[in-house]
Amino acid sequence: MTALTALVLTAVAVLGVAVVLARDPLRQVMLNGLFGLSQVLLFTVLQAPDVAISMAVVSTVAYPAVLLMTIHRVGPQDRG
Repeated sequence: MTALTALVLTAVAVLGVAVVLARDPLRQVMLNGLFGLSQVLLFTVLQAPDVAISMAVVSTVAYPAVLLMTIHRVGPQDRG
């Protein structure tokens, strides 16, 4: 395992935990986008460019956009 692979795997693990631990939905969406981007880097390092391209489109563009539109549509809710 190269140092670059270990670094990217560490970033994937840290961002995955950060998504789970985030309380605010907007922060979760942003962290989830970064998590997807780290997975794109991982697939690029592991020489899987086809998976990296599809992951880039879905996890960093489409999925966060759908979540942000949903949060906007639902609106603020009382969390009391």
